[in-house]
Formats: sequence, structure tokens, C-alpha cells
Amino acid sequence: MTCRIDHITITSPSLEAGSEFVHERLGVRPQAGGEHPRMGTHNMLLRLGNAMFLEVISVDPAAGKPPRPRWFELDAQPAPVPKLACWVARTEDIRTSLSCATEPLGTAEPMTRGSLEWLISIPEDGSLPLNGTAPALIQWNTAKHPALSLQDQGCQLAALELLHPEPARLNALLRALAVAEPGVSLSVARSGVAGLIATIRTPLGLRTIGDPA
Repeated sequence: MTCRIDHITITSPSLEAGSEFVHERLGVRPQAGGEHPRMGTHNMLLRLGNAMFLEVISVDPAAGKPPRPRWFELDAQPAPVPKLACWVARTEDIRTSLSCATEPLGTAEPMTRGSLEWLISIPEDGSLPLNGTAPALIQWNTAKHPALSLQDQGCQLAALELLHPEPARLNALLRALAVAEPGVSLSVARSGVAGLIATIRTPLGLRTIGDPA
């Protein structure tokens, strides 16, 4: 079963800070998303294609603290600045994909945002597997991909580079999940510090976002 790149996620101390971060680097601003009741978070979104988007996510100050750790390490410590923290891969059968994974990616949890429903893999402690370079897995329970409802601002993901001290582990995981995305260069490189670098086509030309943690 093939997994596809679904979205890249920027964690931020606030949605306002995350929106400014995206605008400074890409020349466009993400649009309002919604709230995640189970996690006490909210987001903004930027379309990157017909089935792909960039997400800015932060703790929702108007929501109560959930009974479990929030996803994307948002409870670990207050993020001082926005950061490209991780990425999410789409699958048609999340439980089968999780059973194929060579790294622990968490369990499939039901989530909602407005009328949208999906399953997503989340470690029990809210951590990011392989420091965010391993994908979270998502299975949308929707008739059409949510990116299609977003404004098209002329942005597309061109490349995603994953940096990690143990690239062999990451490559093994990607092979096991059969991650493939036509038109996007997905690569793994050795680095002393884990991180992600996304190259995005924008109306202003190619722009990059992210760096080693």
C-alpha cells in the first residue's frame, strides 16, 4: 500500500506568529482552519496542491487542556518561534500501514475539525517520532481531500528533505510505508541534528522553509 505526502506542519506559539512566519518566507498567508476539540489546538492552512497543504498549528488559548498530551509536542515546552516540525503521510488503511512501519509511530486516533473526520497516528506521549522526520500517518474519512476547499494561492510543494543522524532508519521506514509522491522530491540526508527542509513553488519563485532543529 502506497502512502502519499499529505501535509507539512509548522508548530507555533500562536497562529498569528505562524502566519507571519509563512508570509515572510513564502510571500503568502495561510487561511483560517479551525479547532481540534480533542487536542485543544487550532490551525491555519495553505493549499499546496489538490491533495496537499501546509498547516500552522498552535495551542488554542480558548480551549481547555485535554486529558492527554497534545500532538506534535505542543505540550513539551512553549515554542519560542514557529518551526517546520513534522510531516504527515496519507494512507487508505492506517492500521495496515502502521503494522508495516519499522518505527513506532503511535496509535490511530479519531480526530475532527468542523465537519472533517480522520484517523491520525499519535504517540501516547505526544512526541514526534524520529524528531519529526518520520511521518505521522493520516486516513481521511471524507468524500474529497480538504485541500480542495482551500484558496489556491499558487503554491506547490517541490521537495521535502529529511535530515537525521541515522538516515538508514528513516530510509527503511519510508520503504516499509512505500511513500511516493509524483512531482515532489523526497530525500533523506545525514545530519547531526534532525530537521526538515521544504522547498515550495510560490508566485515569487522557489522558497524554502524549515531547517535542522
